[in-house]
Amino acid sequence: MNWPSTSTFFDTINWGNAGIFVLLTLGHTALWIAVINRLHGLPWSNSILKPIRHVQDVAVVLFPFLLIWFVGVNGPRLLQGGSWSELSWFWQFMVALCSAGFIGLLHKVIRYNFLPDPRQLVETKRTHVDIAAQLGRKPISKGPYQILAKLPWNEQYQVELTEKTIELPNLPAEWENLVILHLSDWHFSGTISREYFDCVTALIEREPVDLICFSGDLIDNDALIDWIPETLGKLKSRFGKFYILGNHDWYGDSQVTRQRLNNLGWNDVASTVIAVPLLGKTLFVGGDETPWMGTHPEFPATEGFRLLLSHTPDNFPKACRDGIDLVLAGHNHGGQVRLPGLGPVFAPSIYGCKYASGTFWAKSTFMHVSRGLAGIHPLRFRCLPEVTRLTLKPSGANTASRR
Repeated sequence: MNWPSTSTFFDTINWGNAGIFVLLTLGHTALWIAVINRLHGLPWSNSILKPIRHVQDVAVVLFPFLLIWFVGVNGPRLLQGGSWSELSWFWQFMVALCSAGFIGLLHKVIRYNFLPDPRQLVETKRTHVDIAAQLGRKPISKGPYQILAKLPWNEQYQVELTEKTIELPNLPAEWENLVILHLSDWHFSGTISREYFDCVTALIEREPVDLICFSGDLIDNDALIDWIPETLGKLKSRFGKFYILGNHDWYGDSQVTRQRLNNLGWNDVASTVIAVPLLGKTLFVGGDETPWMGTHPEFPATEGFRLLLSHTPDNFPKACRDGIDLVLAGHNHGGQVRLPGLGPVFAPSIYGCKYASGTFWAKSTFMHVSRGLAGIHPLRFRCLPEVTRLTLKPSGANTASRR
């Protein structure tokens, strides 16, 4: 069948069905993104994931054209007044599938725009620092994805220093106003120069903290391991510095990274639990690098406050079952790009964008997910890189929220 003339086609088009085609296309795209997000939450190498992403790119672009050709202007000719009852079994299945994808997209939008923060988060203060303005230029060096780093409106260099006050029911009274500096996802790749990380280090080392926790993804380029002493190596805390590594560290020589951090006074808690005496009470700090490395840590049954560093927030449900008090995670970068009204689109998680960043509460467990400071793809839009100071306060009761 030949395409109808432009004037004839637009004179006879069924705009109601055209609108449904748009919704089906959105649902189809949402389904592909949901699949890609969840596959990236698995311990698969980039050599496997990259071809799948290419298939997604082709499928997302091709689908609306196939829909218009086989259903709109041929077959049942739905764009020209045809009947939906004339759809073939294949296209009936595709319509049902894409409709489910669109419903899922609506659910995501509602959750992003209307679900409140947990009530355990009692105060948030934010300060923005323009690192590029401080340096007089964008801190870009040799490395992958330089084009992204140079794009206009890229907010990669607008660092947000966040202070969050949270109330936790099991926090000892002696620890009121205990301050934890939560860092995550610095991604030394070489694209963003070391000046950027030096500036951030200078900013955060000004204020004293009680604990420092790094929740993974430090090295993308093993040649840059010498950046550690003048960045993370300079930070000091009152009661200790604790870290785990992430999937990007897994891609490289993670043992060398661990050794360098250990030599600089950091405590590796991967797959284990360290008991920290703290003002007459015990703090148990454990680390979870699964599904990429190691095993889930086993916390002792003895009395004490339980802090878990987990690179991916996907381990949150297990942490809730295990009675963890506080989880610090990263990995998802907040999505890096957040569309107005829609929020984050891509997040490498088996839960999609549910735990892209922010604060969450379930049972008796509170989780903070950092947006991280950088990424192998140096692009941020409506999703600033961050470092966070968490001030802990005891609460008298478990005030569960809707989140």
